Amino acid sequence: MPGFAQANELSAWASLQEHHQKLGKDIVLKDYFAQDPKRFEKFSFIFNNEADKSETLFDFSKNFITEETIGLLVKLAKEADLEKLRDDMFAGEKINFTEDRAVYHVALRNTSNSPMAVDGKSVVEGVNEVLDHMKEFAEQVRSGDWKGYTGKKMSTIINIGIGGSDLGPVMVTEALKPYGDRSLKLHFVSNIDGTHIAEALKESDPETTLFLVASKTFTTAETVTNANTAKAWFLEHAKDDSAIAKHFVALSTNESEVTKFGIDKKNMFGFSDWVGGRYSVWSAIGLSVALYIGFDNFHEFLAGAHAMDKHFKETPLEKNIPVLGGLLSVWYSDFFGAQTHLVSPFDQYLHRFPAYLQQLSMESNGKAITRSGDYVKYTTGAILFGEPATNAQHSFYQLLHQGTKLIPTDFIMAAKSHNPVENNKHQKMLASNFFAQAEALMVGKTPEQVKAEGAAPELVSHKTFLGNRPTTSILADKITPGTLGALIAYYEHLTFTEGAVWNINSFDQWGVELGKVLAKNILSELNDSSESTKHDASTSGLINAFKKKSSL
Repeated sequence: MPGFAQANELSAWASLQEHHQKLGKDIVLKDYFAQDPKRFEKFSFIFNNEADKSETLFDFSKNFITEETIGLLVKLAKEADLEKLRDDMFAGEKINFTEDRAVYHVALRNTSNSPMAVDGKSVVEGVNEVLDHMKEFAEQVRSGDWKGYTGKKMSTIINIGIGGSDLGPVMVTEALKPYGDRSLKLHFVSNIDGTHIAEALKESDPETTLFLVASKTFTTAETVTNANTAKAWFLEHAKDDSAIAKHFVALSTNESEVTKFGIDKKNMFGFSDWVGGRYSVWSAIGLSVALYIGFDNFHEFLAGAHAMDKHFKETPLEKNIPVLGGLLSVWYSDFFGAQTHLVSPFDQYLHRFPAYLQQLSMESNGKAITRSGDYVKYTTGAILFGEPATNAQHSFYQLLHQGTKLIPTDFIMAAKSHNPVENNKHQKMLASNFFAQAEALMVGKTPEQVKAEGAAPELVSHKTFLGNRPTTSILADKITPGTLGALIAYYEHLTFTEGAVWNINSFDQWGVELGKVLAKNILSELNDSSESTKHDASTSGLINAFKKKSSL
């Protein structure tokens, strides 16, 4: 990968610094709206989703931006060569240069079957072959044609994975629960804490349980350990190793390890090395999703993401919705000193969405080294967090309104609920909070307003809200499979945009490796009764204390 300039060496960066200084403390969002009645029209965009014929509104107007700001941010993106990097990704170039791999999750959802290739070899046929296999298997399980070792239909699915092999399927199956087969009970086991697998097995019947073991290499320590525990539990009841083939399938590419485990190679669903873990829900890793919501809905999920891919690839930067989202993140992080980013969905089905985005964002852009190998001279990788509203309003929203930190926030909601109970009363109350929170964060409450309400003088400052807190509001028609697919792809491309501007490789994750290596070495010590002396005093002391306590 050729060397690129540090982001702060680009001419647009200097222009943005000057622009920021000029705006300074004069930014008053409510005044911007008073001065420009068309501000909402200028800074909001509608995404038309071909997958489900829906519209999603992205309102950026309550952000610290003017038309000049957008122009300068777009200029920064162009100087950072965002467009070329984007086009290289869609062309199958190996933009993940530290691992010499393409970044081609977009090929997994290429529902239009456009030509896509890596190293000159088409990947379309291979992707479709896996999708066909997933469709066939999902239909067999859902219909009852696939039977367990005693001839019973599967009624429980346990997905064993970790990281992207867990977070994506968990989030999507929860988000799309209205489309799910409620006769199927789902468990997702990721933690090496034995409690996780134990609790899933307690609620399962070996005669009707299907295990999906999700590990590209089939060597991931946590996943393989949990899978072997599940296998031992299963064989206590089934007694016959041949029964494993009816109850275990592998989402993997390592045929030798898969067959050694006892899984029939026909029940192996593969994916290529250009599929990163945090982008893998679109691949065979999404088998649990296809089983639960049905393959037609899974296909719509892919098509929704494909529609956002097309928008990201073809739309001019100044109107490109995920590009604008990513540039705003850079704007707040590097020019306003914001360290965090809140994503708060006003939708209970999306309760795992922020956790999914945490991996997408922080594993991708939690980097301090540029693509040319230098330490960055600016802030990268916002700390992303979130919880569903309105619960979150009664926990950490206080910090948003009256705290000392600038926390750019995304609010997400669908106009139509899957559960319009009591003549849609709940949804209207939810929507009132969705609109009110963004407005309140912007307008605040002045001391004069507090005084006019009759507050005691000593309480005026406590009841004052400074306001002027930036938010982005995302309003969908309804959270369908297609809409969810597009929303995930929006955040993927937003993250891509951040990384391109920051000149970092958003697609490796070496930072997760060191702890794994050290843990493997320490595990051998824990199986040794002798006292640990190989580490610093703290680590050795803790190891020895654990040995003593666990042996009592």
